[in-house]
Amino acid sequence: MVIYMARTAGETKREKLHSYYDYSLLFLILFLVCFGLVMIYSTSSYNAQRIHGDATYYLSRQALLGGAGILIMLFVSKIDYRLYVKKLPIIKIKPVTILYFMCIFLQVFVIIFGEDIKGAKRWIEIGGLGRFQPSELSKIAVILVTAYIVNLAPRKLDKIWGFLRVALFISPLLGLVIAENFSTGLIIGLIFVAISFVASKKKAYFIISGIVMGALASLMIIFVDFRAGRLDAWINVETHEKGYQILQGLYAIASGGIFGKGLGESMQKLGFIPESHNDMIFSVICEELGLFGAVSLILLFILLIWRIFVIAINAPDLFGGLVATGVLVHIASQVLINIAVVTSSIPSTGIPLPFISYGGSSLMVILFEMGIVLSISNQIKAQR
Repeated sequence: MVIYMARTAGETKREKLHSYYDYSLLFLILFLVCFGLVMIYSTSSYNAQRIHGDATYYLSRQALLGGAGILIMLFVSKIDYRLYVKKLPIIKIKPVTILYFMCIFLQVFVIIFGEDIKGAKRWIEIGGLGRFQPSELSKIAVILVTAYIVNLAPRKLDKIWGFLRVALFISPLLGLVIAENFSTGLIIGLIFVAISFVASKKKAYFIISGIVMGALASLMIIFVDFRAGRLDAWINVETHEKGYQILQGLYAIASGGIFGKGLGESMQKLGFIPESHNDMIFSVICEELGLFGAVSLILLFILLIWRIFVIAINAPDLFGGLVATGVLVHIASQVLINIAVVTSSIPSTGIPLPFISYGGSSLMVILFEMGIVLSISNQIKAQR
């Protein structure tokens, strides 16, 4: 009788635990994607009609990829994230290893055979389906690979040699990305360092690493002509010929006032801001929705980052927590850098605003990452 009662009590206790799924995060993601579609139509309809004869040209493409991305996100969210680091039954290779080497291959391929657009080879043309940017997929690879390597021996990161060990695995992919896309390489570097920083109990050597990496980044900016030109344009934004776009973006922000001119009423999107639906979309949001709309969007991003943070600290294992941390740093750094560029707080660089800027590769990769984060949340056991 005692044994039966103990077993019953244990079963009751187990029944009180259930799988958690972060529906608030899911709602935030869906809302941001929908808001992004609204703003893409608002910012691109004029140029789409003028260039392509169809005001919904950019909207329809983004909506198609966004819809596919949401379906992929929901599918990925129901896959146990730990499967990415387990050997596949037949070929005996881990999915994370396949992804890593596939990204290296794609980065080499894009450097040799990629489509040259505005002096940069960053895209691979996929028939009539559009262009794909391999560096976006490399962000997922770096998140998963770094989290996996760190998870194997987290205590080794207490010494700088453990950090250099992780850097040794990440550097081939990071170097290939930086070769043609410095800004994306910066994001990837931040992701790799942040995951290592979180896992390490000793933090002092990260100061030295940060100084060294900052010095190397400065050299890559100063001694590369087009990057030095961007720095000069930022310093002399009112007089430099390449400061035109940033200056027009600042005019848009200033003219928006508190509540903006109204959705669709922007003047700067009518050819003054080149490709306003891309990296500069935040300036049009400020113009049309004003300070109120801009602050509201920033608060939504803060809520999104907070939900990912909650999932990271409650993840059932170290690997899940590190993966969520990597995604958090990816989203937070892109939001921060994009808004800083638009407001001329830092020199211009090609970083899109997550969920909002036009770009199928960026949107689908971010939604895939969100699927992994939701998968981590689904493995958290909570009491009813």
